[in-house]
Amino acid sequence: MPQFEPFSALRFSSSSGDLLAITSPPYDVLSAADRSHYAEASAHNIVHLDCPLESDGPGRYEKAATDLQRWRNEHVLVSDPTPSYTLYRMSFHDDSGRQRETVGVIGALQVVDVGAGGVLPHEQTTPKAKTDRLDLTRATSCNLSPVWGLSLASGLSALLNEPGEPMGSFTDEEGVVHSVERVSDPQRVALIRQAVSTSTVVIADGHHRYAISRTFRDETRAANSPIAESAGLTMTYVAELVEEQLSIAAIHRLVAHLSADEMAALLAIKYEAIGNGTATPATLTDMENNGAICLVRPDGTTTLYRERPEQFTGVRALDSARLEHTIASSGKSLDTIGISYQHGVGEVLRELSNGHAKCAVLIRPVSLGEIRRTADEGLLMPPKSTFFTPKLRTGLVMRLLGE
Repeated sequence: MPQFEPFSALRFSSSSGDLLAITSPPYDVLSAADRSHYAEASAHNIVHLDCPLESDGPGRYEKAATDLQRWRNEHVLVSDPTPSYTLYRMSFHDDSGRQRETVGVIGALQVVDVGAGGVLPHEQTTPKAKTDRLDLTRATSCNLSPVWGLSLASGLSALLNEPGEPMGSFTDEEGVVHSVERVSDPQRVALIRQAVSTSTVVIADGHHRYAISRTFRDETRAANSPIAESAGLTMTYVAELVEEQLSIAAIHRLVAHLSADEMAALLAIKYEAIGNGTATPATLTDMENNGAICLVRPDGTTTLYRERPEQFTGVRALDSARLEHTIASSGKSLDTIGISYQHGVGEVLRELSNGHAKCAVLIRPVSLGEIRRTADEGLLMPPKSTFFTPKLRTGLVMRLLGE
């Protein structure tokens, strides 16, 4: 089972400014416009470190490292005096409007080899350049944003419910309240370490970041680097794999190369059309109630499609897996029909109206049962099967390697 250790967290000092202005969503959900917005919010916003501008050229990662050191010298960023865990709480309304409260813990999780067990992926990853995160880690020797892990440790949530030392709280642009608390009491630290370290952790978000941590660990070991031991761990937010701690949204499919009529003909291979309508916030509820996926046209009109069970013998009960099976049965591939990924019905409609796709297929969120089955059986879901919300804010906790 994996190590999970406290560390001397690097944090923004209390004089650095409002946490809303100096933190940001994760780098991989930021558009260029989003990045500009956060950069303009504060000269000390985390995007200046975590999202180097390509326009700054090959030296952009070294610039991030220089800025990181300067911010430390100027006491914009300060390190905790002793190793600790950080409790991270979020309060929000989910897609159904229900008030939710979640809690997880940020610590340093062991970086294990593929197939070694203890830390498992839960879905296949799409081809993606990993050099950006690797080059940034090489330059800064710092974990700037956490991987998101799900622990199979029963009772972890109850252990984390007791408050720690408050380290900051704010409400983001989506109305989500983010709060962080430090836990440095040796007895409680030991209990958290034991709870996480005695059960498997499933990577929910941040597969690429975890993968480059392996590469960086191996590089530092080969070089006999003084930070090699520290590089054997990576900053990770860990929450218990239980329904009350998870809000799971679907990642829908945009189709660039097939018209809505062509996509309808493809779906007819394995599904039956059961009703037409218009895309609204209630569409996802209609899909859930009818056990259906939904074809969306550029004008916002929709058709619900229910699978024909006999067509999916041996295929996992996931909309993403069954849609991929249907596409393959047509003789096409994800690439040939131009599949890309987008969460949020509103965002899908915007992409269609902008002409970025010819049609879209909305799918249902993956159930907690399927996520647990994935972990228990060592399976992998298709790429982009799950979208965990709300997203953790980057900049609330950082981890310097070797310190």
